[in-house]
Amino acid sequence: MTIKLGMVTFDTADAVALAAFWAKVVEGQVIDESDGWYVMVNSPNNVGLGFQKVMDPTPGKNKLHLDVSGENYAAEQDRLKGIGAQWVAEHKEEFGTWTVFADPDGNQFCLGDAASFPM
Repeated sequence: MTIKLGMVTFDTADAVALAAFWAKVVEGQVIDESDGWYVMVNSPNNVGLGFQKVMDPTPGKNKLHLDVSGENYAAEQDRLKGIGAQWVAEHKEEFGTWTVFADPDGNQFCLGDAASFPM
């Protein structure tokens, strides 16, 4: 099994503006604005970037997290738990399914179901 780094996501008060800035930095383009709550930027030579609008950031939550995916979602969940990742939450939305984990230092990251997670 291998993990593929799919997207680096930033929490921000203005996802559209921050995405526009980073699209210029990586010479990419904004590919989805989702009404400004989640904006994606792609670049042919870089990992995708995501910008997630948050109204009231949670104290202590990292402002940047990694989104990863694997070939077998359930097996990767088990493997990550087995190497010390702590389960935080699971999300199922019409556009995808993902699990939030925390690393040993408490930094959160998301494991997306490769069959439905937009990467």
